[in-house]
Amino acid sequence: MQTLKVELGERSYPIHIGEGLLDRLDLLAPHIAGRQVAIVSNATVAPLYLERLTRTLSTYNVLPVVLPDGEAFKNWETLQTIFDALLTARHDRRTTVIALGGGVVGDMAGFAAACYQRGVDFIQVPTTLLSQVDSSVGGKTGINHPLGKNMVGAFYQPNVVLIDTTTLNTLPARELSAGLAEVIKYGLICDEPFLTWLEENVDQLRALDQAALTVAIERSCAAKAAVVGADERETGVRATLNLGHTFGHAIETHMGYGVWLHGEAVAAGTVMALEMSARLGWITQQERDRGIRLFQRAGLPVVPPEEMTVDDFLEHMAIDKKVIDGRLRLVLLRRIGEAVVTADYPKEVLQATLGADYRALVDQLRG
Repeated sequence: MQTLKVELGERSYPIHIGEGLLDRLDLLAPHIAGRQVAIVSNATVAPLYLERLTRTLSTYNVLPVVLPDGEAFKNWETLQTIFDALLTARHDRRTTVIALGGGVVGDMAGFAAACYQRGVDFIQVPTTLLSQVDSSVGGKTGINHPLGKNMVGAFYQPNVVLIDTTTLNTLPARELSAGLAEVIKYGLICDEPFLTWLEENVDQLRALDQAALTVAIERSCAAKAAVVGADERETGVRATLNLGHTFGHAIETHMGYGVWLHGEAVAAGTVMALEMSARLGWITQQERDRGIRLFQRAGLPVVPPEEMTVDDFLEHMAIDKKVIDGRLRLVLLRRIGEAVVTADYPKEVLQATLGADYRALVDQLRG
């Protein structure tokens, strides 16, 4: 087992990474203050792991809360069912909410914990690659709004993040690939040697090689923890973690939440960010193509939806959390391994990026 730490003063917390950690009460008990525990999961994960985690917590009064599965349910109505369950079971301020599932479960359980009686303890037990390497660490919680993704939420840190890598053995291949999009992101924004390692190990990762997965999770979490420790509330460097996300969120919102998985939209969005960085002359076409090839090998889409027009993108991107005082800030690559957040780009370069023929660009890679 490996343990990393997110350094946030008195709100610092550990990230435990290893096999079989779902059975380790000793890693959870120090972070549970009262006798009441609510495990929030979904209809896909609960049949696989809820009973096992409940058994580990058998000395506590455990309330299971099972949500429908999918990004389409990350909304007020589903959030309300968590509050309904907590209140019906008379959970008090000393309850602990545990998120058992992927990014949607973690975001909603965390937001519920932040709001319930103005804040109760919260633990993340992520079961998808995407949530293990990204969304479970750093305290971003929330729900989607019909007009924009993650537009309603709170920064609310967990007490501990418990990553049992063996939960990935039940993860569908499409979901695993979606998680790899966020892993590749870290290589692109802050760790070029890690990008090289990913190029050498992407096949092992897709084959669920435990040793390779553990390295990928550790390096991703270490990168995320360092950035969050430096900029918890995203006033500066933390925004670089959103490489590809402004384009990607536009895709998710336009297509309908859940049609494209978050990681799939981030992959296509990152290809657009790579293209724009190349058009600005910051990276070479070879470097752009290097990124595209790795996303392809990870089993991810690299062409945005063909039905989306330039105006569709601009409309959705105008409603983005990185818009400050009416200026759209984008995360772009100054070079491979170094990202910047900037609103200082010619408008026509953004227009050309949105209107580029990505299908032709990808076909030329095959040639």
